[in-house]
Amino acid sequence: MPRFELSGLPTAVGSMPHTDAKEACSLVARFLPEIPAWPQLPKRSFLENMNVQFSEWLPGVVIEGERIYIDRAKNLDKPLERLYASYLENEVEKYAVSPDYAAGLHAFLETELGMPFAVKGHVTGPISWGLTVTDENRRPVLYDDVLADALAKHLRLKTAWQERELKAISPNTIIFVDEPYMASFGSAFVSLSQEQVTSLLEEVFSGISGLKGVHCCGNTDWPILLSTSLDILNFDAYNYGYTIALYPEEVKAFLQRGGVIAWGIVPSDEQALKGETVKSLLDRLEEGIGALDRKGVSFRLQIERCLLTPSCGLGSISEEGAAWALELLAEVSKELRKRYIKGG
Repeated sequence: MPRFELSGLPTAVGSMPHTDAKEACSLVARFLPEIPAWPQLPKRSFLENMNVQFSEWLPGVVIEGERIYIDRAKNLDKPLERLYASYLENEVEKYAVSPDYAAGLHAFLETELGMPFAVKGHVTGPISWGLTVTDENRRPVLYDDVLADALAKHLRLKTAWQERELKAISPNTIIFVDEPYMASFGSAFVSLSQEQVTSLLEEVFSGISGLKGVHCCGNTDWPILLSTSLDILNFDAYNYGYTIALYPEEVKAFLQRGGVIAWGIVPSDEQALKGETVKSLLDRLEEGIGALDRKGVSFRLQIERCLLTPSCGLGSISEEGAAWALELLAEVSKELRKRYIKGG
């Protein structure tokens, strides 16, 4: 659980709309100096698509144009053996994310960031990756037990390598496992058990020595995520702030064991952004925290154990919109800490 207090500090989810990695890093450094996050740049290249970015060296992976899939028709025995050998020996250097796949990460590692309080990274989660990427017959990878297990171990190695690199900037690291497809859990279109979800997530978590979080930008069965070993739950509080208040006992238990709620209070939608101010977003945040407080989850405890983020990645909006979103985020955090955190 958290080894350092976060108390309403701001950070980013991941994606940015830029094609120039240095510009994106400069914007992050400007508005998020306490907990900068490296920018994923999907508009720069298809290789930075969230389902492609962490796919290098995964057995059977094929990228054709703007499609990624696993070719199960190939003999994957040897590649799988190599993956499992690397996993057992923790050979994370073999699973580095190259500059072609993550220009934002490599530019971030070279950016002058001073001495940030912590540094944040992210990785695509096994549930979302495995439901989105299919084999050659368009069957989701997650429904193949061998590939699902290999995927989770592959992502663990990728995550461990990333965290090792980020520790050169700050010993305090935060890694979010991005799981947008958890919003589909329990629907007629997704056939997964709670045990499968938990097992796959815990495999990836095992590669994280710092704080580990999950980001889900839709509504889901929050108690499932809160029951895992995660330290930070990041959700879209702008559109779904009411949903977490449906589970006050689970949220209270999570916070009392040291967990952190990362409130995605700044919208990642361009039109919504135009209508918001620091005051309107702070009012919305206080309303969400207050809803839990009225159900017995201490307002003070929530403030002490919270982060602020955009509701989702900012990669789909304009560069001007992204700058405004980060400025709003920084100012909302500043005002929140001024009101409730001594010395904030």
